[in-house]
Amino acid sequence: MVILREGLCPGLTSDIISVLKTNHVKTVVDLVASNLEELARKCSLSYKTLVAVRRVLLAQYSAFPLNGADLYEELKVSTAILPTGNKKLDFLLDSGLYTGEVTEIAGAAGSGKTQVCQSIAVNVATSLKQRVCYVDTTGGLTGTRLLQLIQSRTEQEDEQVSSLQRIEVVHVFDAYKVLDVLQDLRNSFSQQQTRSGEALRLVVIDSVCAVIYPLLGGKQTEGMAIMMHLARELQSFAHDFSVAILVTNHITKNGASGFRPALGRSWSFVPSTRILLQRQERSKQSDHRTVSLVKSPRQPTNLHVELEIGCSGTLEENNASTACGP
Repeated sequence: MVILREGLCPGLTSDIISVLKTNHVKTVVDLVASNLEELARKCSLSYKTLVAVRRVLLAQYSAFPLNGADLYEELKVSTAILPTGNKKLDFLLDSGLYTGEVTEIAGAAGSGKTQVCQSIAVNVATSLKQRVCYVDTTGGLTGTRLLQLIQSRTEQEDEQVSSLQRIEVVHVFDAYKVLDVLQDLRNSFSQQQTRSGEALRLVVIDSVCAVIYPLLGGKQTEGMAIMMHLARELQSFAHDFSVAILVTNHITKNGASGFRPALGRSWSFVPSTRILLQRQERSKQSDHRTVSLVKSPRQPTNLHVELEIGCSGTLEENNASTACGP
């Protein structure tokens, strides 16, 4: 569900949106499904303007048929795989993060989701020399922290500086600001404004749950609408610009059977790949994590590996064997 907003398409001004919302037309679906002659009369708006706006919205948000051969050629051109910097995790993800897709890391507080995201972001910036946008919704990421991770990978000061410059950190604390960040990135792509000529290849949102949960408390319908709007923006941004998107999510109790990723069934369709990160039970202070593949378009979902998060927060290579469930 896409909410009408200024800039969504030419001709859709803030004044028109305000009038439409007053007449209970708040989303693209509402506008497309309306009788435009009647709507123009009720809202005192130009019928021709409404027809033009609807035509553009239909072109942007309608699905068009595509045959298998064309789809395959499009994927070959647009898809890239970003290694995470850890062989075990890359195995689980079938070589790494795929551009054009949303990948989710779910786990309890303290499970290491943020460390994994930071380590992957640094690997993309240092080893692959690609730009990263790190959207921090909890305020915990600092330049000092990033520098520590980069220094664990290279001792060359010029490389450390270059790697830091490739990572843009944005602190946001609500879903609307996340949408603003995505819109700003869209604008920079459309204007072909790339820093140092290097492409943006990874967007990290840590954590998506922190900005969505507050919206689901009171007005459930409005909160769900914003959540699904953000979901669509993430998916379309990843696809349109061949960018990998990595998000973190919390887990909640699932009756007596255990735990499941938060945000419910509606959100479960957003990530193409979902992994579950858990501390091993041997010790609450253990640096070892079990990572299970919960959802994947390419791999069997009974795979799991062990990871070790080092003292500096980096993903250490270890000798833990890859295993499959029963």
